[in-house]
Amino acid sequence: MPVYVESITQPSPQDRSDLAKIYTDAPAWLLAPYASPEALVEAALADGSLIAGRFNDRLLGAALLRRGDTSWRLSHLCVRKLTRQRGVGRRLLEETQRLAGAAGKPLRLAAPEGHPEAGTLAARTHLPLDPL
Repeated sequence: MPVYVESITQPSPQDRSDLAKIYTDAPAWLLAPYASPEALVEAALADGSLIAGRFNDRLLGAALLRRGDTSWRLSHLCVRKLTRQRGVGRRLLEETQRLAGAAGKPLRLAAPEGHPEAGTLAARTHLPLDPL
């Protein structure tokens, strides 16, 4: 069951529907500083930071990847509730780490402060955690 990770720049109508489902399943704290799932997706499309995991032509998970001059920051990582615990988030994270390493940039996680889920992910992956 290969999950392909790709940058999303010109989403199809089906991709937009999948992205809405992914971020509708997100906890409210994960959307910050965006007001809604739609605002998050539109901002990420506008700045080219949206990446997603695709399986069988459907997007199952997504995140924002900001490629900075000194480091890359991964934020807003979310997998559709229906698909969680099947390796989609891990695949997104592994591929992002591979790409950052190939570019010679350290990868950092970014999340709103005070949420243990973000701290747990940072500890498990040994990646630094930055506040959004």
